[in-house]
This record gives sequence, C-alpha cells and structure tokens, in this order.
Amino acid sequence: MASLGAPISADQPPTRCAKLSFRRAENQVAAVYSQKPRVRTVKEVLDSLFASPDAPGPQRRARPTAKRVWASLTSDKDSFIADVHAEITRRDPRHRRTWVMVTDGERALQRRVAKDFRGVTLVLDLLHVMEKLWKVAYVFHPEGSPEARSFVYQRAERILSGEVSQVVKGLRQMATKRRLRGEKAKTVKDVTGYYYANRERMCYDQYLKKGWPIASGSVEGACKNLVRVRFERSGMRWTPEMAEPMLQMRATYLSDDFDAYWEFHVEQEQLRLYRKGEWRVVRK
Repeated sequence: MASLGAPISADQPPTRCAKLSFRRAENQVAAVYSQKPRVRTVKEVLDSLFASPDAPGPQRRARPTAKRVWASLTSDKDSFIADVHAEITRRDPRHRRTWVMVTDGERALQRRVAKDFRGVTLVLDLLHVMEKLWKVAYVFHPEGSPEARSFVYQRAERILSGEVSQVVKGLRQMATKRRLRGEKAKTVKDVTGYYYANRERMCYDQYLKKGWPIASGSVEGACKNLVRVRFERSGMRWTPEMAEPMLQMRATYLSDDFDAYWEFHVEQEQLRLYRKGEWRVVRK
C-alpha cells in the first residue's frame, strides 16, 4: 500500500491576473496478489539494485497471480484499509497462507494496518530505504561520485543483513565526528530517525530467507499505470469528483475485471430502465 499525489484544482478560483495555483491531493493505492515464495540472497538483491544499464536482465521469476489493484482519492484511510482487509479475507478466510504487506514509512498507515490486521507481517519498502540512503550519501560525498556509490552499497549490504541499528549508530557517529550543521545534519537526523523507527519492519535477512517480498514493485507499478499515466499528462487538472470515477474504472480494467463489470453494468441499466412489472408488450 502506498500514498501518491495527483494534481487537483485549487478549491478557490484564482484572483484576476493571478497565477493559477494547484494542490496535490493524496491518492491511496493498493495491490493484492498471490505469489510463491522466492528465496534470495543479499548479493542477489544488491546485484539487482546496482546493476549497470548494459548488464543482462534478471532471470525470469514467477509473476504475481490474481492481482487486483485499486485506488481512491475520496475514501478515508480507514475505509480504504477495510476494503483491502475484505479482499484478503475473501481470498483466504481461514488464514492458511502467509500474509505480508509492504508499505511506505507513513506511520498513520502502519498503525491502522497493525490495528485492523491480525497475523500480518509489515515490511518497509526497500526502495524507500534506498532512496533515503542515497540522500545521506550525498551529505558525505559528491553526488554521482564512486565514493557515494560505495557508501550506499556497503550500508545497503548491512541493512539487508539485518544490521539496521548498527548502520544508524554509524551514521550518527559520522555526523558527530564531522560536526555537521544545518541542512546536512538535519538530513542525517531525519534518515536515521526514519530507519530506527521502522527497524522492526526492516528484518530483511529474515524476509529473504522466507522468500517474502521486500519492495512494493506491484504497488509502484499500480501507481504508474493507475494514476500517473492517466492523471499527470500535460496540462491536466482534476477535481475529486472527476478523478474518483476514473480511478475506479482504471482499477477495474487493470484488475482484468472490466468484462465482468460491463455485463453487470448493462444488466443494472436494463433493470433501471425496464423495471419488472412496469412494462408489457402491447399488440397493435
């Protein structure tokens, strides 16, 4: 599960000759699917993260099955999470399978999931972890330098090996020894605080051994195909009332449910237009 922004027209019209302003409304995006466990090593994950552009592609792996995606702009988080819970429970009512949920670091989302779901393992999306690790690397090394790449590689290896607390301690010591101030010190403080607060959801060494997912590729793909490619085209601005039906329709299509939905839609329209008992054939 993740949250994503979409360009939404400002509630108030702009004043005359003023620059038109817009705000980004938060979309909630989720994907539910089944997948066989795929055991990996730390090196395999690092190779995929740091592969050169001309390197051969990874080996084909089992794709997620029965994938269903959806998003909402107007639903509150509690209702949205309840929909996710209902879908998972419908698929596995007796909880015979392993439930794993990969999320971003939003604490409100994590608290709601922990409250509403029982027997689910929360995993912090590795891609969010790496994004923040690169920010710290550029505090200590020039952007795009081999030193920055080596810095990230070494600490990513330790994080994937279950040494999150040690990485946090080391980064804080570096900031103290170099007497960082201002924005650089804030970056290190924010990232290490983020890691430490999420350390219980960063047991990647255990997740890899069990074959569980550690990155929300399916959700990121849903964010792209469900939201960005349709809602963020040049010049597009949306109101919540316009965007919500489009989100629902795209989610239905991307979940391979459109044909079933259309049959249901036609059936309901016929019932609405030609109510039973209100119409009869009249002979001429």
